[in-house]
Amino acid sequence: MKRMICITINGKKYELAVAPNRTLADFLREELLLTGTKKGCDMGECGTCTVIMNGRAVNSCLVLAVQAAGKEITTVEGLETEDGLHPLQEKFIENGAIQCGFCTSGMLLSAKTLLDRNPHPTEKEIRTAISGNLCRCTGYQKIVESIKDVNEGR
Repeated sequence: MKRMICITINGKKYELAVAPNRTLADFLREELLLTGTKKGCDMGECGTCTVIMNGRAVNSCLVLAVQAAGKEITTVEGLETEDGLHPLQEKFIENGAIQCGFCTSGMLLSAKTLLDRNPHPTEKEIRTAISGNLCRCTGYQKIVESIKDVNEGR
């Protein structure tokens, strides 16, 4: 039996009925058509489904939609503003940190969570923050450089 939940996603409030066993990843992708949240392993190992929930990076494949009731969620679609791309998105493009793109949304949201807490992280802090996100294409260096460049004015 479905349950009604109220949830704020990318600044917009929703009130919808969801099945109690529906993951947040499936809810975002299939109910709201926010397909920037990717699905990979469905076990919380790859980080492709990372979203920001109340300021923390979480694997949306491990969170039930009903658990997200009353919370504020940011997906990769929520990074862009009226002024354009988020600085992280711009640096990922400038530095060639995007190849196949499958890990990109999770990397961006993990990085945003870090930079919101610590605008000038060390390389070690950056690597720790993205350690839950697997990338098979880039070797991580361009991703790390992009995150570092955001607040260094490069």
